[in-house]
Amino acid sequence: MIYNQPMTEAKIEPKVRVILADDHAVVRAGIRQFLERSGKIQVLAEADNGRQATQLIDQEPPDVAVLDVQMPELSGIEVTRWIHTNYPRVGVLVLTAYDDEPYVQAVLRAGANGYVLKTASPEEIVRAVLEVAEGRDVLDAAMARRLITRAEPPALMVEPLTERELEILTLAGKGLTNKAIGVSLHISDRTVQNHLAHIFQKLQAASRTEAVMRGVSLGLLPSDLAGNEPGF
Repeated sequence: MIYNQPMTEAKIEPKVRVILADDHAVVRAGIRQFLERSGKIQVLAEADNGRQATQLIDQEPPDVAVLDVQMPELSGIEVTRWIHTNYPRVGVLVLTAYDDEPYVQAVLRAGANGYVLKTASPEEIVRAVLEVAEGRDVLDAAMARRLITRAEPPALMVEPLTERELEILTLAGKGLTNKAIGVSLHISDRTVQNHLAHIFQKLQAASRTEAVMRGVSLGLLPSDLAGNEPGF
C-alpha cells in the first residue's frame, strides 16, 4: 500500500523592511530597484525629505532606514539622531556621495549603524542593508582606517573597561551581533546590550562603530579591527 507523504511548505524568510529617504527621485528609483531585486529586501515607502522620513517611520517603523546626508527640512544627521532617540531598534544606514570626515563623524555620533558611499556596487549596498538589519555596523574599510589614524581619543576615559567589557568590544569589532556575542560568551542578549551601554559611556561613544574606533585609538584593541569586512 502506498501512502501519500504530506507536503511540507518551504520556510519563507521574512524580508528586511526598509524606508528609503533621498531628495533625488531618480536616485531613489535606482536604489529601490536593486534593493528589491535582491529578493531579501522590501521597500515600505520612499521620502524626498527628512521630515517626511520621520513621518513614515512613525507610521510603520522599518527594520532599516536608508538615508542620504543632505536632505531638505531635516538632514540625514538630524533624522538619524531622531531615530536613535525614538526608535532605537530601527537600524540606520547612511547612503551618500559625501566622504568628508566631518559628515562621517557627525553621523556616527548621531547613532548611525552604517555609512556607505553611493559609489559602492549594488551588491555591496544590499549587503550593507542586510548587515545593519542583523545588528552589525558597516563602514567602508578605507574610510574606517582613515578615521582611525586621525581620531582623537577621549580627553579622559570616564572609567577603565572591565575584562568582560573588553571581550565584548573586541567581538563587536569583529562584526558579531549582540546575539552572536551572547552565544560566544554564554550570556543573554540583554546582558550584552547593558555592557555595550556601559562601554559607550566610558568611551564617550554613541555607536558600536565609534566605540571600536575609540578602542583602537586608545590601544585597547588591535588596529586590524578597523574596517573589518563585512560589517565593521
